[in-house]
Amino acid sequence: MARREGFQIAGRMIAAGRRATVDLPMTHMPDHTPVALSVHVVHGQRPGPVLFVSAAVHGDEVVGVEIVRRLLRLPQLAAISGTLLAVPIVNSFGFLGHSRYLPDRRDLNRSFPGSASGSMAARLAYAFRTEILGRCDYGIDLHSAAIHRANLPQVRVSPGQPAALDLAYAFAAPVTLTSRMRDGSLRATAKALGKTVILYEAGEGLRVDEVSVRSGLAGILRVMAHLGMVPAGAAPRARAATLHCGSSDWLRAPAAGLLQLRADLGERVVAGQALASISDPFGENEVDLITPKAGIIVGRAHLPLVNEGDALFHLADLPEGVEGEDRTLDIPDEDEVI
Repeated sequence: MARREGFQIAGRMIAAGRRATVDLPMTHMPDHTPVALSVHVVHGQRPGPVLFVSAAVHGDEVVGVEIVRRLLRLPQLAAISGTLLAVPIVNSFGFLGHSRYLPDRRDLNRSFPGSASGSMAARLAYAFRTEILGRCDYGIDLHSAAIHRANLPQVRVSPGQPAALDLAYAFAAPVTLTSRMRDGSLRATAKALGKTVILYEAGEGLRVDEVSVRSGLAGILRVMAHLGMVPAGAAPRARAATLHCGSSDWLRAPAAGLLQLRADLGERVVAGQALASISDPFGENEVDLITPKAGIIVGRAHLPLVNEGDALFHLADLPEGVEGEDRTLDIPDEDEVI
């Protein structure tokens, strides 16, 4: 069998069967510290698709960084087919500053497809689009909720993208949620380029938790097995199929005050159920947050101080015919992944 050609990126050539970290120079900090977009390339000896896995597009969403770190340590990568491009930290500025945004307060995930001569966000988006997204067939973008909120492990796909839905089913997160694409997002640019990208959401900003990490790591391996990049036996088997929810809404605080939660992530709720209560500091007035419909809680705020109108529960609509007990989270044991 002829030896596979090398993989070229940013002027570097990675030979088949080798791996390397490649730094794409971006700019300098004000103190002259260089800033690069760093990507770890794992180029298999056998042909196959090119998949990127990225994290920290929003700098405070650190759970994905830990997922990528563990992914790169897995022995399954020693004999992959195709090529993996792993980008643990896309937004270094936000990551170092514990911020969702770049220093100019721009949101990187609203700055695609970017520009080589625009703002820093535009230049970073342009570099990611040209050097990484443009070289890939598929992608998994890792996110979390913002600070003071938490997300149930879930995969989000865009409407009308059956190839993305196939990847989501292979990932087998507890919930798959159809959500519209936002202008300037990585997903929107990927669709315009004919690439298939799914988004994994789990956990909380500036926090790392085992549920989110193990669920994400197992899902990535299942996608790689689905694409033929690793053998089927190299990925932990999902204990249950993903629950595909077609739409969702945020339930908001009916008053300001102190929040007491009565429902948790992954819980299935029924119309008329009290999900939380809000009271004033003297305990004289208390208002319940009542859900107007049934669904499954896929996101939740947990800061105990709320203002009227704050988003408290992200409620996904259940598919028709889905009833019964709350969904049991499929959290792989550590020895199932590595």
